[in-house]
Amino acid sequence: MTTSQIHAVMLEILADLSRAMPAQPRYSRLLDAVVKVFPCDAAALLKLQGSVLVPLAIRGLSSDTAGRHFSVDEQPRLARILLSREPVRFNADSDLPDPYDGLVENMQHSLHVHDCMGVSLYVDDLPWGVLTLDALEPGVFDHIDANELRTFVRLAEASIRIADLIDDLQARAEREHQLARAVSAEQGQIALIGNSAAMASLRAHIDVVANSELAVLISGETGTGKELVARHLHAASARADFPLVYVNCAALPENLVESELFGHTQGAFSGASQARAGKFELANGGTLFLDEIGEMPLAMQPKLLRALQSGEVQRVGSDATHKVDVRVIAATNRNLSAEVAAGRFRADLYHRLSVYPIAVPALRERGNDVILLAGHFMEASRRRFGLHNVRLEKEARAALLAYDWPGNVRELEHLISRAVLRARAAIMVHSTHPKAATTRSVLTLTLADLDLPAVQPIAQSIAQPINQHSAQNEQVLLREATEQFQRQLIVDTLARHRGNQARSASALGLDRGNFSRLLKRLQIDLQDIQPSIH
Repeated sequence: MTTSQIHAVMLEILADLSRAMPAQPRYSRLLDAVVKVFPCDAAALLKLQGSVLVPLAIRGLSSDTAGRHFSVDEQPRLARILLSREPVRFNADSDLPDPYDGLVENMQHSLHVHDCMGVSLYVDDLPWGVLTLDALEPGVFDHIDANELRTFVRLAEASIRIADLIDDLQARAEREHQLARAVSAEQGQIALIGNSAAMASLRAHIDVVANSELAVLISGETGTGKELVARHLHAASARADFPLVYVNCAALPENLVESELFGHTQGAFSGASQARAGKFELANGGTLFLDEIGEMPLAMQPKLLRALQSGEVQRVGSDATHKVDVRVIAATNRNLSAEVAAGRFRADLYHRLSVYPIAVPALRERGNDVILLAGHFMEASRRRFGLHNVRLEKEARAALLAYDWPGNVRELEHLISRAVLRARAAIMVHSTHPKAATTRSVLTLTLADLDLPAVQPIAQSIAQPINQHSAQNEQVLLREATEQFQRQLIVDTLARHRGNQARSASALGLDRGNFSRLLKRLQIDLQDIQPSIH
């Protein structure tokens, strides 16, 4: 770019400082400016959160990168950039592992980044994060003007400071502190990852009700992350400094439910060798999470309702009552209103628990979130197995998006773990130095590694009619082939979603109105759709 063009881009950033816009669009515009001014194949803006760097905006990197968290302790290049107040350039032959190896898009042959540089970003003289630039060819950054880069960094830091102020620094810091406590209390849990409209709605509901005292009923299919939502509700509440006590109602023997919830005195029943406080008392001042509340025995439900209404509990074997201050969050994978209608759940308890209902979306309703989650689970597997990096093959990514996910996020997590194990085992079997192969190579997960047989026939059914038609008539028009492809893809998507047009449109990334018009144009009869079974 010419000097005048560079100045024009910088003036755009300056103009943005006076505009009121959410943080995410501001970060995206900032990174767009970086790519315009400085030649690179990929760029990323990462924010420091504790000891990890979290991508807030990416360009030229695979979409699953946005779901990864890069530990500073495990990424020496990012650590070196973060600790320097000057731009850091790495030699093409540097032996330090690059965090983006295998993640740069449109890579045909080499999976490794050959030219890498980055700058640390500071706000109020404190480290905020890093800006990284990467190129596949060595020497790309030889002619970058150091003064222009420093000027750009100062503008970037000013933009970030404005974004932080708009988001309200004090509220954001407190919210992050609460979430950090929840994560540390339950290692292995994940953040609410996802950019879909369904996840945005879920976060909005959490923000609305978290800091209130209202009872919350979380509903959703098995594996969607209902417990995680409960932990976020507790962490963002005024009770975050007090316990979050978990009760799995489905795992409690019917004869011990009352003792587990309310406690018992010594000798209250056979085996009660000493007095014990119940879950309500343990949760005093905090939150009681009743998971699988739909499994609560009908005979126990009036006692639970009485405790919720009065705020008093009575230990088994005692006439004394204990006053407790507890907020209740319940979760179920059942339709409790239907259970009430069938007489299997008390209506008064249902209404007491469902003051604020929250529905957790199924993974098949979350579109590209499956790729972000896959990136998160691949990064977790990379750390667990000591791998250099893990990436998804293009066909494997398409298969993840096409699958129906009856087991939701939990199924995806287990599937990625198995796939990494298979791919890792394959490398070790065919390598003369297995340990070096896994710690220095980029592990690529293929469609075979994922082992999703239900998806493969879908892809084949899309391609087969086009191939057969092309063989019969080599002069077939592109429009006819495209419509045939669209028709088959839509039919398969409708079948997977059991004819639900809203879900099918969302899965295909289409507006509902446009989807309906496309059905008419392609002459697709919904009565002919046969639901697929997974």
